[in-house]
Amino acid sequence: MSDEVQPGHLRIRLDVSYDGTDFHGWAKQAGGKRTVQGEIEDALRTVTRSREKTYELTVAGRTDAGVHARGQVAHVDLPVELWAEHREKLLKRLAGRLAKDVRVWRLTEAPAGFNARFSAIWRRYAYRVTDNPGGVDPLLRNHILWHDWPLDVDAMNEAARGLLGEHDFAAYCKKREGATTIRTLQELSLQRGPDGIITATVRADAFCHNMVRSLIGALLFVGDGHRTPKWPGKVLAAGVRDSAVHVVRPHGLTLEEVGYPADDLLAARNKEARNKRSLPSAGCCGRA
Repeated sequence: MSDEVQPGHLRIRLDVSYDGTDFHGWAKQAGGKRTVQGEIEDALRTVTRSREKTYELTVAGRTDAGVHARGQVAHVDLPVELWAEHREKLLKRLAGRLAKDVRVWRLTEAPAGFNARFSAIWRRYAYRVTDNPGGVDPLLRNHILWHDWPLDVDAMNEAARGLLGEHDFAAYCKKREGATTIRTLQELSLQRGPDGIITATVRADAFCHNMVRSLIGALLFVGDGHRTPKWPGKVLAAGVRDSAVHVVRPHGLTLEEVGYPADDLLAARNKEARNKRSLPSAGCCGRA
């Protein structure tokens, strides 16, 4: 699949954050539902006076309805003349046009080979939960899950260590036709802060649908004593969805950061990430 920027155009990187509470996810949808992509594309079209043309965004990771982002990355290809005309005031004009629950923080010319989605080498999410018997601070209610059982963070971390590495995460993903569920989970750790809020840090090269929220659901079952620390690993090894693994609610989840390689490695990563992955097996020594 070619990812060449069309002649006369420049690729622009956008660094974005949003409160996902009132959005139906990132991706545009039929029926006029409010989405982050739709809001930004509409604002971009308006402030550049391109009413007959929509410049489509490509994003590092599509977030579901209710999921937040602090470090989302997207790109858009704009005509050179349009960028030259608007670049100095574009950021401020977008700030004036966009609703207050979504911000574009930076607009920069992307280096050669950059693709917000395929050039990324990792995505880092945080999931926040509290087991405070009194519930969640009302000012944080749209960003923290309340779990009404006491949680053992040490047991959860023990379980998390058994999930690290490259695996087929089919047991923790919503299957999509033709898509692989093989991922490399680089970090999964939990820490309780002085305020009692438990933050799970989850980093992987990529995530399949519902993967983070399913992993957290399994760890919560361990933390409250309903399952042993070995149980999430057994579910992973079984390779099929387990009815006991609940997909936790989206509002505790935030995309914190997206990582990219050095500029001279962007094009190679872009190409590599498009290959469908498979796990090594007998007689096979690499990815498909």
